[in-house]
Amino acid sequence: MQLKSREFLSRLQQEGAPAWTLLYGEERFYRDRTLRLIIEKTVPVDARDFNLTVMHGKEVNSRQLIEEIQTFPVFSARRLIVVKDAQLIPAAELEKLAGILSDPIPEAALVLVADKIDKRKKFYQLFQKAGVLVEFKPLYDNQIPAFVRELLDETGLRMTEAAMAAFCRRTGTNLQEIASEIEKLTAFVGEANLIDLAEVEMVVSKNRHQSVFDLTDAIGSKRGGEALRILRELLADGEAPIGLLGMIVRHFRQLWKIRDLLEHGASNKDIPRLVGVNPYFVNGLIRQGGHFSGTDYRNLFQQFVNTDLALKSSGSHPSAILEGLILNVTRA
Repeated sequence: MQLKSREFLSRLQQEGAPAWTLLYGEERFYRDRTLRLIIEKTVPVDARDFNLTVMHGKEVNSRQLIEEIQTFPVFSARRLIVVKDAQLIPAAELEKLAGILSDPIPEAALVLVADKIDKRKKFYQLFQKAGVLVEFKPLYDNQIPAFVRELLDETGLRMTEAAMAAFCRRTGTNLQEIASEIEKLTAFVGEANLIDLAEVEMVVSKNRHQSVFDLTDAIGSKRGGEALRILRELLADGEAPIGLLGMIVRHFRQLWKIRDLLEHGASNKDIPRLVGVNPYFVNGLIRQGGHFSGTDYRNLFQQFVNTDLALKSSGSHPSAILEGLILNVTRA
């Protein structure tokens, strides 16, 4: 069966680990945390030397894995076998493993952990019928503040609104990086329980997301000179021109959608959910969206197409192409 992560955790607490579990998806923070909970729930710490086996998908031999599953636990109620990077299990070995799925062993639990899977394969179709699949999808921008607050609650910390906005801008959507920055802030503030803007600016370093955000923010706000300066810095740091164009296009797609939603009666409060943007940035996006008319947006997206073609063909230097685009956009 397919379960959401919260449903699976509830079932884990009540019933223990299923015989067959597949944790998959690109969002590794919750995926890794769920794996740790399965291990804690299934095998006591002092029994793990004999009852916890961790394997790597690329090195999996089906016969060896089946033997591990069929080995009885020692001084523990169950054995746990974990296969990381299960997407790398050779196809031939995967086919040989399919036969064991119809015959679970009460004393053993198998957990496969994968970045992605092909559900069209027979093995995964059988796995879904016999066991539990749990997918971990990346969070949307508008879900990040809630995640940050969740981590802060676990540490007993709070953030001011200004600090939260700056923190979200600097860290982006990588949950592992966010958790790491929260740990740094926790150590920095010590006994204090409130994090303010100054502390975020001192501790949390700007990353690529912040720099690209600064670029798209400057373009959307029609600050051409600033946008050109940031563009040159990003290119000097090795950012791919086609990737930067993609982020600019994404930003203006959001601005156009926001303008269209507001014209059709949507409230400012609904925008983060409808567009999938961080609520701390929505007022700025609304202001930027008002700088351009519907005709402007149509013309701009034609320019984006032309710029994409120019970047992918031999000719002008990429920096000159993007600079020309920025000047056109900020003068629109």
